[in-house]
Amino acid sequence: MSVVGFDIGNENCVIAAAKNRGIDVLLNDESNRETPAVVSFGEKQRFLGSAGAASATMNPRSTISQVKRLIGSEYKNPLVQDDLKLLPFETSEASDGGVLIHLHYLNEKHTYKPVQILGMLFAHLKQMAEKNLETPVSSCVIGIPSYFTDLQRRAYLDAAHIAGLKPLRLMHDCTAIALGYGIYKTDFSDSRTTNVVFVDIGHCDTQVTVAAFEQGHMKVLSHAFDNHLGGRDFDEVLFKYFAEKFKQQYNIDVYSNTRASIRLRTACEKLKKVLSANAEAPLNIECLMDEKDVKGFIKRDDFENLCSELLERISSPCYKAVNDARISADKIYAIELVGSGSRIPAIMRKLTSLFGREPRRTLNASECVARGCALQCAMLSPTFRVRDYEVQDSFPFAIGLQSDEGKTIALPNGALFSKGHPFPSYKMLSLHRHNTFYLEAIYTNENDLPLGVSSKLTHFTIGPFSSGEKSKVKVRFHLNLHGIVTIESASLIEEDHPHSPSEHMGTETHMSNGDSTPSTTHTGDEMRKNKVKRHDIPVSEYVFGGTTRDELIEAQETERMLANQDIYVEQTKEKKNTLESFVYDTREKLLSTHRSFATEEEREGISRNLQETEDWLYEDGDDESQQAYIQRLEDLRKLVDPIENRYKEEDARIQATTTLSNSIKHYRKAADSLPPSDKDAVYTECNKAEQWLLEKSQLQDSMPKNADPVFWSTEINRKAEVLERMLKHITRNKYSGSSYEEAMGGSNSNQRDKPKPDDMDVD
Repeated sequence: MSVVGFDIGNENCVIAAAKNRGIDVLLNDESNRETPAVVSFGEKQRFLGSAGAASATMNPRSTISQVKRLIGSEYKNPLVQDDLKLLPFETSEASDGGVLIHLHYLNEKHTYKPVQILGMLFAHLKQMAEKNLETPVSSCVIGIPSYFTDLQRRAYLDAAHIAGLKPLRLMHDCTAIALGYGIYKTDFSDSRTTNVVFVDIGHCDTQVTVAAFEQGHMKVLSHAFDNHLGGRDFDEVLFKYFAEKFKQQYNIDVYSNTRASIRLRTACEKLKKVLSANAEAPLNIECLMDEKDVKGFIKRDDFENLCSELLERISSPCYKAVNDARISADKIYAIELVGSGSRIPAIMRKLTSLFGREPRRTLNASECVARGCALQCAMLSPTFRVRDYEVQDSFPFAIGLQSDEGKTIALPNGALFSKGHPFPSYKMLSLHRHNTFYLEAIYTNENDLPLGVSSKLTHFTIGPFSSGEKSKVKVRFHLNLHGIVTIESASLIEEDHPHSPSEHMGTETHMSNGDSTPSTTHTGDEMRKNKVKRHDIPVSEYVFGGTTRDELIEAQETERMLANQDIYVEQTKEKKNTLESFVYDTREKLLSTHRSFATEEEREGISRNLQETEDWLYEDGDDESQQAYIQRLEDLRKLVDPIENRYKEEDARIQATTTLSNSIKHYRKAADSLPPSDKDAVYTECNKAEQWLLEKSQLQDSMPKNADPVFWSTEINRKAEVLERMLKHITRNKYSGSSYEEAMGGSNSNQRDKPKPDDMDVD
């Protein structure tokens, strides 16, 4: 069983795997620890990861990046529209209100949903992991932002299933970071908790989590976020600054040119990294647009002034996380700063002034999420033994219920699962109904949600069932490891003395494995001592904006077809490269090692065919079928194989001749210890073999090298075998098997005193 953790970032992905010696980050084909989260569609195949990023500038309209921002999002959401303005590919609104991506592939126009693109990326990462680990990869833990909604979490699971993965858990990014931080710490106090604030500033978002640590246990106290504040927003500040400057200085508008925009954004990202270590930095781009080279310059102070508004926004999620955790600043043990966007010095200064102490950087900023996910996967896997460590996460949103009429059901604490509720968790709801009814899971506080997110989660149908009068129905809700609300079961309760038909909520709650809260509490009506019958009621669910089962099956089939097309194109490239290499290698051999083994006519014919094949490869054969390359190679081999065989046969013949001659000498020397009659017989056979070898060799030496051999190495090897059998026959009545080997100087003579191995086959 594989133990793998995936961190799917907005810009890059990281894969970590648990091994016997710890957690390792896996390398991609370019030996890099981070893989771009890019899927590019070429004319005949897809390019994923690093290959896709390399194609972004040349093929921007069919290169999909930052798909994480589009997963489970509504097309009309204002923030989604802001994101789409930065992306070069064409989009539209899907029938379910989500985003639909349009691109050209195989000379046709195709449409894909973001979940399909993410599935392609997962499949690529799965392939990388399997190549590194040399074992199939299926089970995994995937990191997600804490602000992901129910729909986005389900979309991640769907994308993983499209790729053939089976996620054991969707884990909040900062929870994974906290796990990787706490499990290795040995200096936590036994008498009090240690509170640590984790600030994760990624490419597109900022997440803040407060976690409390004890020996062998961690508990997440709060999550807060700004899902539109990340490293790319600082890049965009530089982009707008230089776009306006170049418009004035060079009279070019980079907004009107997709490739120019991509190149300038890439240069601004590099410039930001340079400014993190230097007080000033230049920007130079050759032929940015209209064949104009551009130059720019900016100081770090000017950059920070341009970003002042962004820097102020960092305070908001930090304040919110600490307030929701209900701790004071003096109770904070440390602030850990991670994330690809956290390296800007101004961010460090801002957090220092905010918390009154300098944040630490004890964790790897880019790999800590993947490492924490791999640790969690090892803890959930039966194949690894991990020391006991309890992880209790909290859910960042409050979840409530609506009834058939759209009215909110009054629940204890105002919610089915309140904000900050530990999960996984169960809740039991008792209702009085006499036939099929409906419930909707909703977010009760829209202010806690990212902007523009719908409050509706799932529509549940409980039934069909019928009862003459209103009967008690118990519905068991589950907030599972992924942070997704489902109904685990529904039961019709029949009692001898039914309760009044009023509706009430029984808060029978128990936390799932791993939670530290009491396993069972009962605060509602206790079970009557009268006779009770339970009947299971079917439950169906409809996820608002979710992927249907048929759509998921179709997406899996599409992914298989695309993967097979990629394999076919790669195999065709290999056949073409093999043919090209054969042309060059054969031409070189004809001029050197194989020259004397081919006649003038053969050399001219082969050289002519090689030149024709080379011309064909770079003209009409540049884009041919796999079979065409195979046929061309076979035709060339028919011409070249006779020369190749002559060359190889000469070496093989020399080696076989030497072996037989040495054997004859050896047999003669060994025969001296035999009786005279047997000795004469051995000498006679050796003389015959020697004479045969001499005559055949002289005949072959009289032939030119460019003629087919008349004396083959296989003949010599057969002669050696015949001679061996004859000598054994001559001496079989004179010696035992071991004595014969000793007399003839066999290879086993020095090992006769060693015990004979068991005649046993070991599977």
